Amino acid sequence: MGSVGHQLMTWHSNHQYCGRCGSKTELKKEERATVCPQCNLVTFPSIAPAVIVAITCNNKILLAKGLHYRGDFYALIAGYVDVGESIEETVVREVKEEVGLNIKNLKYYKSQPWPFSASLMLGFTAEADDTQPIVVDETEIKEAGWFERGNLPPHASSASISGDLITAFEEGLF
Repeated sequence: MGSVGHQLMTWHSNHQYCGRCGSKTELKKEERATVCPQCNLVTFPSIAPAVIVAITCNNKILLAKGLHYRGDFYALIAGYVDVGESIEETVVREVKEEVGLNIKNLKYYKSQPWPFSASLMLGFTAEADDTQPIVVDETEIKEAGWFERGNLPPHASSASISGDLITAFEEGLF
C-alpha cells in the first residue's frame, strides 16, 4: 500500500497544473483523476508498460548487471514499450539492443505493478542459442553472461518480477 501511495503522491505532485492551459487542477471526486476547471482536461494516473524476460538455453539463464544498478547483483533484460510497438516486439527489440541475441519461443509469464517508476512490468520467458555472441550495450549493461541452474550469482529478490522469474528458473519451472 505504501508504494502505491508513493506512486499516487508523485503523480498528483506532477499534475498540479493543467498540461494544456496551465491552470491549477483539482482532484475529481468521482474517480482517481485530476480535472482542469478552465478547459476540462481530465488526467488519469499514467502507467508505463515495460517488459522483462528470462532468456534460457537448456540448463542456463542469461543474467546481466545494469550499468546503473545500485547493488552488485544480476537481473534480467528489461525495457519500456515504445510508441507503436507491441509487447512482443518490445521484448525482441530490448534483447537485441541490450545483449545482441535473437530469441525464440517467447511466452508470457505474469505481470507486476512497479510503482517506483509508475510501470506495469510484463514478464516473459524466451529461449536463445547460447552459441550466439553476447554483445553488451555499454550504455545500459555493465556485463552479461550465461549461468547454470544451481550456480546462480547474487540476483534480485523474489519480491520483484525479475527475482521471481530467476527463482522459477532455479526451481526448474521452465
